[in-house]
Amino acid sequence: MDGLLHIDITSHERDVLLRGLRYVRSSIMLETRDPNPEDSCRRSGMLDEIQNLCQRLENTDPLTVQV
Repeated sequence: MDGLLHIDITSHERDVLLRGLRYVRSSIMLETRDPNPEDSCRRSGMLDEIQNLCQRLENTDPLTVQV
């Protein structure tokens, strides 16, 4: 990680962010792609990154979320 960014968001804003991340995750999962190992590795990395961010947002106090 390059550094931490501290922001204050409401629980509603956190829910909006989580919905957006789930939408992006679904989009990545549904995109057409070449069945090769490089593409599968790239896709898997992107999905892992989104999943990790979702978990961090879900496990934080909704009044102060650190991104």
